[in-house]
Amino acid sequence: MDKNYWNRDGETAWCPGCGNFGIRDMVMDAYSDLNLSKDKVIMVSGVGQAAKAPQYYDVNYFNGLHGRALPAALGIHTANPEMKIIVQSGDGDIYGEGGNHFLHAIRRNPDMTLLVHDNMIYGLTKGQAAPTTQKGMVTSVQTQGVFLEPINPVAMAITMGATFVARGSISDKKGTTELIKRGIEHKGLAIIDIFQNCVSFNKQNTFAWYKNNSEAIPVSHDPSDKMKALELAMRTEPWLLGLFYQEEGSTFAEHLATRDEIHPALYQQKRSTETLNKIFDDYR
Repeated sequence: MDKNYWNRDGETAWCPGCGNFGIRDMVMDAYSDLNLSKDKVIMVSGVGQAAKAPQYYDVNYFNGLHGRALPAALGIHTANPEMKIIVQSGDGDIYGEGGNHFLHAIRRNPDMTLLVHDNMIYGLTKGQAAPTTQKGMVTSVQTQGVFLEPINPVAMAITMGATFVARGSISDKKGTTELIKRGIEHKGLAIIDIFQNCVSFNKQNTFAWYKNNSEAIPVSHDPSDKMKALELAMRTEPWLLGLFYQEEGSTFAEHLATRDEIHPALYQQKRSTETLNKIFDDYR
């Protein structure tokens, strides 16, 4: 399938040279290689430059509130577990405003893919420190340098019990595209943190910096070894790229009553006006 099948023509709000373009390209490659069907795909995001991404694909999408991409996606998943749900948003939106939802989505293990554009800065709001901004970095707001320790989302996801945890990079198109494909095929929540550059507000973590400060996970790594995965996730010099951890686990939808024949998925249930009025009357 030609990846342009997924392309939505038109202008974007991204700066020339922004890493968002590269990730968008990888996602379209992954969709095409997997031969996905448009009517079975929905993309969800929150707020931010990366969160604008779903608008630039020719696909169903939903933009939630800031940090609320995951609960919106969970609602869609609950109503229609047959949809392929890809959440695509930024590090500030997912790990900052949406940090609580990130933790509890891991616990629920819904069948969806989470792609986090990690440029270690808030790009939409002019460059203040994000949860992944490295200590000591001078920003437009933290003029004396960031004094907080950054979070490590990959290590956090492993310790919280995520069933698929990976890190990609804009500097590794082939490897990251493969990670996205494996994440979409994974049963359960697949979390892929993707390093990307912000050409306007992060002059430290550039494309070249990511390329020179990262390398592939050793081929000998067994992704089912959680303790080893955690050890590798904690390394930062260099940062490692690839699949850290994967396991099988029951998904959120499998625990719902809506899976059986008596209680079909919500989108298959018919509600009459009389039924809805009776429900409203019960609360009056």
